Order: sequence, then structure tokens, then C-alpha cells
Amino acid sequence: MLDAPRAPGVRHRVTLGKLRDLVREWDRHNDDEAFPAARMKSLHEAGYLSAFADLRDAAQVDDLFQVLRLIGGADLSLGRVFEGHVNAIQLIHAYGSRQQKVALAAELFQGCRFGVWNTDLAGGTWLEPIDRGWILRGSKRFATGAGHIERVLISAALADGAKQLVLVDVAGQPERADNRGWRVRGMRGSQSGLFDFDGMEIAVGALLGAPGDYEREPRFSAGAWRFAAVQLGAVESLLRHWRVHLLASGKAQDPVQRARFGQSVAATRSAASWVSRAARAAEATEPEAVPLVLMTRGVVEDAAFGVMEGAARAVGTAAFFEGSRIDRITRDLSLYLRQPVPDQARDRAAAAWLEADCWGEDAWW
Repeated sequence: MLDAPRAPGVRHRVTLGKLRDLVREWDRHNDDEAFPAARMKSLHEAGYLSAFADLRDAAQVDDLFQVLRLIGGADLSLGRVFEGHVNAIQLIHAYGSRQQKVALAAELFQGCRFGVWNTDLAGGTWLEPIDRGWILRGSKRFATGAGHIERVLISAALADGAKQLVLVDVAGQPERADNRGWRVRGMRGSQSGLFDFDGMEIAVGALLGAPGDYEREPRFSAGAWRFAAVQLGAVESLLRHWRVHLLASGKAQDPVQRARFGQSVAATRSAASWVSRAARAAEATEPEAVPLVLMTRGVVEDAAFGVMEGAARAVGTAAFFEGSRIDRITRDLSLYLRQPVPDQARDRAAAAWLEADCWGEDAWW
């Protein structure tokens, strides 16, 4: 058990007590919408940035699930940054060379922040070969932490069109980041703007794995359980704030209010069960992992919409004032739920369930 970073290469688990103390403090401070640098530093000092590169057993998977939901319940922008960090370091551990893994351990020990940027600006992102390596061309948008993180994994096209993962050192280059266009209702602290890679020289050793590894299944689709866990944490936090309002206002005596609240409790607890099951399936690479995770995305989304609407109805106009915790969670969650192709994800999941019960315990009769 750990409450401080350890030397590179040391495998460890984390305690959740320190994180619970941190999130209680963060939940009380609702006005900071800048990039959560200080909070990421706190996560590093408590050992969370380096704990999840390699999930060896179900206990570590559950640790990550709990950490993601706790962080999401306190600060969704921080949850987005942390989830991207975990995604990046797991990809490096899965596909990286021995030298890249050694470097990863050392940089995590120093508190280096990682991310994954995949969305291209018009024209794409590609690699041009030169004598000593490569030149990057193009830009990425929706680049979470642009100008604030130190290492980023991106996908870039090779001459034949195949997508290659590249590990890029972006530290100390704030002039390449442009967050001026990140003018959104929620998730402002994620600083998910633009980053211009054009002309950056990349060494041969910066290429990670083989072409196509980034979208290799089941890791690519099943990894979505992590952002579902972050979203779940926000839904749970919103439900708690709704409960406090009902008790403080006397509305808990209203059977209509209780019915709506009870329905949301059931939906939220159900969503937690789905995310927990999806996490275990995804990290164990079970055959049903992808449709299970895709279905879980929809379950969490439905619970989120129900809780957001229920809390707004219960609290009324006061829920929409700046500074309201309910308003902040609702704004952030409404945006964070906009993950790629939600309708297609549900359709793929439903098609798989028509073939077999993807929960993994009982076959259709």
C-alpha cells in the first residue's frame, strides 16, 4: 500500500484514503476552471499517476475503477486529464520497447503528465521520413491538456496511410498550443484546444509499437470503460448533492420527489454495477469485453441524463446559478458525455446481445 511515489520499476497498489481526503477538499472549491495542475501534482505525490501502467490482477483493476470514479465525482476536467494519462501509460506499457518502458517508469517517478490525442484537424497528421528520423506534419484538436502536459501519444499517418503511434515530448512548447477556441459550457479546465505539430523532428525511437496498434481491439473500444467510470463518479456526486437539497429543504417529505429520487438511485447503482463488470472484462480481455463496454456507455449516459434532469427539477432555478455545485457538475457532465458515436456504440452492443448474452454469466435460454 502506498501514499507516496516509489522508485522506477517498483510495482505497487494505492490506498484510497488519501484520495478521499483530496476529493473532499476539491469538492469544496468549485471556482477554479483553469487546467488542474496543482491537483495533478497532488495525485503524483500520492502515487496515483504511476500506479496503473500495468494492471496485473482484479484488485488493481478495482483500484483504478475506484480512483476514476472518485476523481470524476470531484472534478470532471481533472478526471478527463487523469483518464487520458492512464490511457497513455497503459499504451506505452502494452506496445512500447524495453527502452520506452524504462523511460516511462523514470518519467512517472518525476511526475510527468501524459496524454493521448487522436482527433486530427482538417488535413490530418502525418510523418515525413528524413535521414535521422521523421518530421511531423499537421495538428490535433480536442487535445486535452494542450500546453500543460509533458508527453503525448498521437496517431500519425505513414506514407501508405497506416496509422502509427508516436510518443512526442511536448514539454516547454506552449507556443504550439492554442486553447483560445476552447470556449465551452463545461470541462473548461481540461484545456482541450489545438496543438500544432508541424515541423517537429521525431527520432526513430519515438515510434511506439506497430502501425495499427492504437485501434487494435479489444483495447481500443473496451478501454472506454475508464471514461465511463469518470462519468459515473460525477453522476454519483450529483445524486449526493440532490439528496442534500431534498433533506435540507424539506422536500424529502414529498412522495413525488422521493419517487424521482428513488428511480435515479436505482439507475445510478445499476450503472456502477455495469462499469465494474465492464472494467473486469476489458482488462482481462474477455471475448465479450467490447459489446459489454459499449452497452455500459449507454447505461451510464441514461443514468446521467436522469439524474441531471431530476436534480434540476428538485432544486429549480437555484441549480443554474454560477457557483452552484449542481450547475458545475451538470455543465461538465453534459459535455463529457459527448463521446464519439454513442448511437453506433449502442447499436453494436445490441447486435452483439442478439447473438449471445455478453454479460458473460448466463447464455440465452
